[in-house]
Amino acid sequence: MNTRQIDFCIELAHTLNFSRAAENMYASQPTFSYQIKMLEDEVGFQIFDRSSKGVSLTPAGSQFVSHLVSMKDELKRAIEQGQNYSRKYKDSISVCLSVRQSLYFLPEAIRQFAQISPEIQILPSFRYENSVEHFLQNKADILFALKDQTRHIPAIQVHDLFKSRIYLIVNHDDILAKKNMIQEKDLYGRTLMVGGGSPDALRRVQHRLINSGKIEYFNSFDHDTTLTNIAARKGICLSPGFLNDHSGQFAWIPFDCEEHFSCVLCTHKEDQRESLKTFIQLLKKLYQDAVAFPL
Repeated sequence: MNTRQIDFCIELAHTLNFSRAAENMYASQPTFSYQIKMLEDEVGFQIFDRSSKGVSLTPAGSQFVSHLVSMKDELKRAIEQGQNYSRKYKDSISVCLSVRQSLYFLPEAIRQFAQISPEIQILPSFRYENSVEHFLQNKADILFALKDQTRHIPAIQVHDLFKSRIYLIVNHDDILAKKNMIQEKDLYGRTLMVGGGSPDALRRVQHRLINSGKIEYFNSFDHDTTLTNIAARKGICLSPGFLNDHSGQFAWIPFDCEEHFSCVLCTHKEDQRESLKTFIQLLKKLYQDAVAFPL
């Protein structure tokens, strides 16, 4: 199977018309048809049904094409990274985190690291779900995580980074935005958005509030959905401080509770590269120096 056959197959699955697909791929129809037949012979099953009514995907073909599309995207990224390496970089360090806000100082760390080691590329990788699995499959060199999540991850080194507290997020014109600290009683009678992959410490606070019987609540799918609902004045939310993008769109007020989040970086124990250690130290220093920075 070659890349041209992959492109032909995806295009035919899109158009379901040999003539149009061949034209779109700048190939003659006999050449196009031959390449599709060669591909089917190689994989050992029929990808397309041909009839007098036209072309359609077989059930096996439908599954196959969906994987081809993913494979093509991965191949494109691999080629692009290979081109980057061949032009400038000799090594890379990949950082896996759920959302960009998680490591507010990551861009500054990348900038400073580029001055020290311009031949090494830092590659952020954003995965809202399955970030630990991604890291364990050695697809990332650094994992941003909460310390509680690292207890059962094997063969890692954990680097303490910063502690983050819980904040209430509201619109700036909300009466609660005028407060310097939010108490539980301040939320009575309000609608609180919960869920959306909340960490354990936050869930404990949410459950405590819900069990009071003095608030309304509804489930929100993820953080972006929650922020959208806050902007629409459908509710308010408690959130880890490390999700604050500091754009100023919302008011973030500290919530009075003992719960907090210990944010860490994980690396593979066998990865002892000096460049990796340098980058970790850069990030740690940026957070240590940000004494008055709200986290």
